[in-house]
Amino acid sequence: METKRLLYAFLFPGLFVLFLWVIFLLEQGLGADWHRFGIFPRTPSGLWGILTEPLIHSGMRHLFSNSIPLIILGWCLFYFYNEIGFAVVPVLWLLSGFLTWSIGRESWHIGASGLVYALSFFLFFSGIFRRYIPLMAVSLMVVFLYGSTLWNMFPVAELVDPTISWEGHLSGAVSGLACAVIFRKYGPQKPEENEENEENEGNERNEGNEGNEGNEGNDLEA
Repeated sequence: METKRLLYAFLFPGLFVLFLWVIFLLEQGLGADWHRFGIFPRTPSGLWGILTEPLIHSGMRHLFSNSIPLIILGWCLFYFYNEIGFAVVPVLWLLSGFLTWSIGRESWHIGASGLVYALSFFLFFSGIFRRYIPLMAVSLMVVFLYGSTLWNMFPVAELVDPTISWEGHLSGAVSGLACAVIFRKYGPQKPEENEENEENEGNERNEGNEGNEGNEGNDLEA
């Protein structure tokens, strides 16, 4: 059963990444340039990019750099938050895209890195909010794997590499935090102490004490 759950958690992120590669190879094979399916901020025509931006990449290196995080973080989402995974992804996708459209530079923004940041921040803050050790461990793992990429969500990243959409990364991070707040009452939660077990344990202790008291009386009488 556990093996099936492990494999199932890989299914959606694996198929999604495969779909991204099919789109990329199709674009290359046709000799097309689909960057206009990205987001162009604050323009009516650029709104369509909210739906299609994560599907388009500038090159193989760009796509590869997003593929591994999408599989790892996607697996974490659908394994640890399987009850809400299919509800979280669309919200992260649309919200991060809309924020990018709102704050981005006047240029085409493409790629799934915003979604990567959204998943990272959702997983991190969801574990913190729930205060449940296994989920907090996932939070720490996310920090360990991707904490060094935080600087890419600030304007300083533009000085290092002008092609980096720090606005998309920041939008993803904000979306992940917002979703962690919105869904904090849904999905896995820290187990509550079972009051019945506590009562039973208390009764057993009382019965044990009563038995000991009876034995002590018999010893005195003897």
